[in-house]
Amino acid sequence: MTGLQIVVDSYFDGSTHHPDGPFTLTVQDGCISEIRRGESLREGMQLQRAAFLMPGLVEAHSHLFLDGGEHDPTRRAAYLQAPRDAMLAVGRQSVRQSLAAGVTLVRDAGDIHGINLLLREEQNDAQALPMLLCAGRAIRNARRYGSFMAQELTEQTSPEQLVSDLAVHADQIKILMTGIIDFEAGAVLGAPQFTQEQATRIVSAARVHGLRTFAHCSGAQGIDLALAAGIDSIEHGFFVTRAQLQTMADRQVSWVPTFSPVHFQWSRPEIVGWSAQAVGNLERILDSHRRQLDHAYTLGVPVLIGSDAGSMGVPHGSACVEELILMVGAGIALSKLLHSATTLPRRLWACAPADIAPGRGAEFVLFDQSPFDDPRALRRPSAVVRAGQLSQPEPALS
Repeated sequence: MTGLQIVVDSYFDGSTHHPDGPFTLTVQDGCISEIRRGESLREGMQLQRAAFLMPGLVEAHSHLFLDGGEHDPTRRAAYLQAPRDAMLAVGRQSVRQSLAAGVTLVRDAGDIHGINLLLREEQNDAQALPMLLCAGRAIRNARRYGSFMAQELTEQTSPEQLVSDLAVHADQIKILMTGIIDFEAGAVLGAPQFTQEQATRIVSAARVHGLRTFAHCSGAQGIDLALAAGIDSIEHGFFVTRAQLQTMADRQVSWVPTFSPVHFQWSRPEIVGWSAQAVGNLERILDSHRRQLDHAYTLGVPVLIGSDAGSMGVPHGSACVEELILMVGAGIALSKLLHSATTLPRRLWACAPADIAPGRGAEFVLFDQSPFDDPRALRRPSAVVRAGQLSQPEPALS
């Protein structure tokens, strides 16, 4: 008999924590064939022990071609002119770092060079983890924010034609609905990028092609516009109101709060030279975001875990875990957060489920300590299992 048996003290199945082990999980032919309480070992099977097991994490917002570990603004700007091969090498490293952190599914939120699509092809051809979902190129309005990740909508191209062109390769359609935040002013910079008509036509065109939409969007005005257009997910969502969260809950519009980039700039203001006023604004924005996160879970908004990995100070893989830990610090129950980071995005995106249950594919992560005892244990995965194969991945040296 061949296969794998894993004895764990406890596990999270994607929705529920099972703390009262030990449990024996049997994996055969790449699937979980049985879960039994106690040790129920069979001869001829590989045995692995762990304190805790859960489905692989999902990074809901990432830019794989960017190196989040690079903090120097000058080098980051120069990198945007780097050769394609150099960007592809960074992307491959980002994929390895993601898996080493226990991330087994990544949604890339766009790059103008198509590095994400090349990486997806490599991963799919190799049937390797992490699996990748890609926006390809995002959509921005002419001469507005997002040149490093988005194609322009111009007067020469209709929204329908642009979406049709992108839909050839995209898994989802990403829209840059607003600009970035001016932290010195403590507000979103500029008006929304699109009119209500343009935004609605983009979303409607994506639906014609059977694709979900997600929007880079902050500020009440931009969020209102995105919701009116029928967007499927709000990314970032700083300055979201409780009324908007209620609308999102009613329509099951998901929210990816991305605390990590703002938290990094608040914690390391000297890197970008923020003034005391900007630091105060960063703190105020984070405090408000934490309160709204609590409201979102209370109201029933589908919250997903995305770190905006690739942003300054937001390294791939580990940042997804740090995003979770920041949200634990905001007072959200770990079981809710792990559901947001494992089962929920896979269901919303129509991906193969990774719940820990008989008949499911074996795609999970092992730990030597339960995060329900200490959430920081999520920083130290001991092994990853996929299709019955167990490995201890390590990030490659850059």
